[in-house]
Amino acid sequence: MPDLTQEILKSPQTARRRFSVASRGLCGLTDGGSRSPGRLPALRVPPLALDRFASAGSLLLWAYREVAPEPEPEREAEQEPGSEAQGPGPERESGQDWEPERGRAAGPSAEPPPGPETPPPLPASQSENLRAPRPRCHTNCLEAPLSRAFRRLGRKVGAHHWIFLLLPMALTAVLGTGLMYLPRDGEEDLEEEYTPIGSPAKAERRFVQGHFTANDSLVFSISRKSAEVPYASILVVSKAETLLEPDIIEEISKVDDTVQALTVTQDNGTQIPYREVCAKNQGSCVPPNPLLFAWKRNKGLNLRTITFPIYSLAGQIVSLANILGGTVLGESMGPSQLLLQAKAMRLQYYLETGGEENERSKAWMIHFLTKASSLEESLALKKIQVVYFSSLSRQLEFEATSMTVIPLFHLAYLLIILFAIVSCYRCDCVRNKMWVAVFGVISVALAVVSGFGLMLYIGVPFVLIVANSPFLILGVGVDDMFIMISAWQKTSLMDNISERMSDVYSKVAVSITITTVTNVLAFYTGIMTSFRSVQYFCIYTGTTLLFCYFYNITCFGAFMALDGKREVVCLRWLKKPETPDQKCSSLKKSCCLPCNSLQDEYKADIHPMNLFFRDYFGPFLISTKSKIFVVLLYVSYIIASVYGCFHVQEGLDLRNLASDDSYITPYFNVEEDHFSTYGPRVMVIVTEAIDYWDKDARKKLESCLADFENSEYVDENLTEFWLQEYVKYMENLRQDINDKTSFLSNIPTFLMDFPLFAYDINITSSQEIICSRAFVQTIGISSSTNKKLMLLQFRNMAEKCEVPLMVYNPAFIYFDQYSAIVENTVRNVVVASAAMFIVSLLLIPHPLCSLWVTFAIASVIVGVTGFMAFWNVNLDSISMINLVICIGFSFDFSAHISYAFVSSSEPSVDRKAIEALYLLGYPVLQSAVSTIIGVCVLSAANAYIFRTFFKIMFLVMVFGAAHGLVFIPVFLTFF
Repeated sequence: MPDLTQEILKSPQTARRRFSVASRGLCGLTDGGSRSPGRLPALRVPPLALDRFASAGSLLLWAYREVAPEPEPEREAEQEPGSEAQGPGPERESGQDWEPERGRAAGPSAEPPPGPETPPPLPASQSENLRAPRPRCHTNCLEAPLSRAFRRLGRKVGAHHWIFLLLPMALTAVLGTGLMYLPRDGEEDLEEEYTPIGSPAKAERRFVQGHFTANDSLVFSISRKSAEVPYASILVVSKAETLLEPDIIEEISKVDDTVQALTVTQDNGTQIPYREVCAKNQGSCVPPNPLLFAWKRNKGLNLRTITFPIYSLAGQIVSLANILGGTVLGESMGPSQLLLQAKAMRLQYYLETGGEENERSKAWMIHFLTKASSLEESLALKKIQVVYFSSLSRQLEFEATSMTVIPLFHLAYLLIILFAIVSCYRCDCVRNKMWVAVFGVISVALAVVSGFGLMLYIGVPFVLIVANSPFLILGVGVDDMFIMISAWQKTSLMDNISERMSDVYSKVAVSITITTVTNVLAFYTGIMTSFRSVQYFCIYTGTTLLFCYFYNITCFGAFMALDGKREVVCLRWLKKPETPDQKCSSLKKSCCLPCNSLQDEYKADIHPMNLFFRDYFGPFLISTKSKIFVVLLYVSYIIASVYGCFHVQEGLDLRNLASDDSYITPYFNVEEDHFSTYGPRVMVIVTEAIDYWDKDARKKLESCLADFENSEYVDENLTEFWLQEYVKYMENLRQDINDKTSFLSNIPTFLMDFPLFAYDINITSSQEIICSRAFVQTIGISSSTNKKLMLLQFRNMAEKCEVPLMVYNPAFIYFDQYSAIVENTVRNVVVASAAMFIVSLLLIPHPLCSLWVTFAIASVIVGVTGFMAFWNVNLDSISMINLVICIGFSFDFSAHISYAFVSSSEPSVDRKAIEALYLLGYPVLQSAVSTIIGVCVLSAANAYIFRTFFKIMFLVMVFGAAHGLVFIPVFLTFF
């Protein structure tokens, strides 16, 4: 030993090299079987020899520290940024300040180091890499304490596994009783759940309801209603070119007579005929179609002289907009044109509202829906096609859709179990983790029961889109299981269970914590959205993922410890020497099938997929040709994504709330084909009292109204304003319209002649007009984009007007989602991304890694949003959920790979990329595949709401995995 010391003191440079080589050799010799690929083969060394090795190592370390010069600052800065070995991957182990062997541990061509007597010359870069192991820079405050805490927890789980196994199951049994509050036949309020909270239209509706009233028994006007009125609707489509033929009108008349003759009999025997629940106009039911009503009263009506969209019927002006569809117009006749053809006709049966009438109207509508499906067959209609709908249809079909997904959950569960078994199966019967994987899936199911039960206990509403959550949780929840099993396979069978569990927990601490924290944060940021359905989904899913995390580190860990005991028992039994009279020989052999041999218990279990990433995929990916191809592929991806982002449609199409085979789908298709020209009639409300008799005030008001009429979204010929008619009325009476007394005194007689305008003027007993309203007819807003632009334009014009104005229509409640969805999505994405960035700094504190994580998040979001347009997915409240989810998954995939890269001590960037893929390529692939399997069954769902969830989750997984396994590793080699 003294000779060795003298040699060290004489030649420090040689000592450094030999010390590095010797230290790796010592690590390999004392490894106990848990070695990384490329280390020296693990040997069984006698205790005395180990003591001598330890003494030699101590002297070497002392001599090295004595002769090693202080590193220069600039040379320190040139070293690789990540000498620490801890990372988010399962192979990283906390609690060690440095790992000199890391630089060569995972290389694809790692070889045993040469002997200490004949050290080969090293290249300059590699020689520099093998300099003194630099102490790890403790820049983080959470990673090391978290790993230590998990190490202690793992030891306790290994020692008291039955407690940690049974207590979570008891907790599940208690919380699972909350499922009794799961709604069975409860009705969902679609407006409340799928429209923005606090939207401007809801405030506008409150104003209208507070300032304008309508008595249906006097005069009925649907355009003056502040909320949707119950109705049943039939669209009749002619099989000929036009339905303006007497024989076709006759068939339509038969349909109308049949509907008005419908009578529903309640359980108590009470009969409800249509005439008792219909909306009334001066005591009579409101005609479903004024033109059909006129023809039935006068079958000699000349159908060739009808004008459109305004028609004078018996001296009364009637608007045929939205009454007739698929029109072909001829010569102009004043504000209208001659109607040559009409392909479709709308029959709208409005019903009474308020109190008990709501239930009676609902009962009649349900009866209507059951009978309308057989109208064509029962009436033997030859010349027309009939589609039907009611104001109750969306609600009923939406609730029925949820039942279609229940069988798919069982299929998803089965597929995840099969995938887990295949992923964790080993030919080695001792290390086979098939049953552990099955229990891992069961623990996810326990988490779903616990999470959902807790949420139902505290009263969080269960809405339809929450039914998507178990599929997602099933795919995501097993990710931590794979990581824990992977870490377990790298422990030694010779260690006791508590030590193995302690080692596993310390290795996976950062990995499973960062995965859970990022996903849960991504979901909880969704609570900030303005859509209650999204809030409820995020609360359910985020909370259940926390239960997954808790059950993985308790219940699943305890089961893994029990399986560890099975490993030891099985190993001892299989290694027990056989005697000639032993009868269990064949059984022992069958336990080892198909290998029929035992694995070395001192070796770490390396999955073949890890070797595939190290020896094949990694070297192939970092080749020059592959890098060029990956760059070109990414450029194409970005170009296509950005193009798609500018073509994605916004808003939730209400027909998509029903299943594909629902009767409402053909109804909306006909409406879109033939009735898309004219939109709703919009109220333009003067919200404050003004001097209507003042000429200047009227001029300002007329100017603002003219701005609306000049809009590309308004038909100027269909404007309706009481003040314009009142001015004509006063001129006919030769009264001074500019005189206040004359103006106010003639209003009562004017309203007697024009009773409909009584609903448009709010006049007090002191003859003060506190508010009034006009109506404009919208056109050309069939697309969601035009609806949004129209709404924004109207509100902007109302705000700029010198007279205080407000615009409103009941449909604006749903139109507001078009403008709110982008704002909500951007806000949630920004907040979630910022949260991910903070988490990355706390748990994986490396600036370069954080930048690559941010880049990957932005890239995946752009890709998913762009490809939504190519897959006919709208940007709505449902897809917004997935974009928020996308942030968490993008973080997981990119953070693990990029941090493994920057933490690697390999001498070249290419070798760093290979090591990162070797360590974490397979866990990332498992995570993506398991999630896709969990949601893939939704692709077979018969409803848009579930298929959309699958489509976007598929895009998120594919693009996220592509970034983690292809783009990020290649791009990191360029810097």
